[in-house]
Amino acid sequence: MKFAPSPNAFTIPVRIYYEDTDAGGVVYYANYLKFFERCRTEWMRQAGHDQSALAAEAGVGFVARKASCEYLRPARLDDQLTVGLEVEKLTRVRVVFRQHVRRGDEELVTGAVEIACVDMASMRPAPIPQYLYQQLEALK
Repeated sequence: MKFAPSPNAFTIPVRIYYEDTDAGGVVYYANYLKFFERCRTEWMRQAGHDQSALAAEAGVGFVARKASCEYLRPARLDDQLTVGLEVEKLTRVRVVFRQHVRRGDEELVTGAVEIACVDMASMRPAPIPQYLYQQLEALK
């Protein structure tokens, strides 16, 4: 399946190792959520925000609220994949990311992950810091 990359997309490379596969030799389905998480974390790093520093300095963190995946084709041992994200929806407290895993031009997995910003002390919803909110807006 061909795709049209968004100019606002962020991607990272992921190599498939033996530990990522199941008994059938394909990537275990839950590992795609790990790949999605790595992509979001690396985007934050590239944007200049370490999650542990965000918690220590701003007192906030991000928690997963909802996730869904559509598995279109399997990935296998030694595949070189691209994992990407774009912002689908942004509020003052939540972000919905559209995410994907591709092997070259072939779309393997698509999904959506909703994260919420929380106050780390109370674990209650908290506003996304303005500087981070603006960077997330740029991904829309």
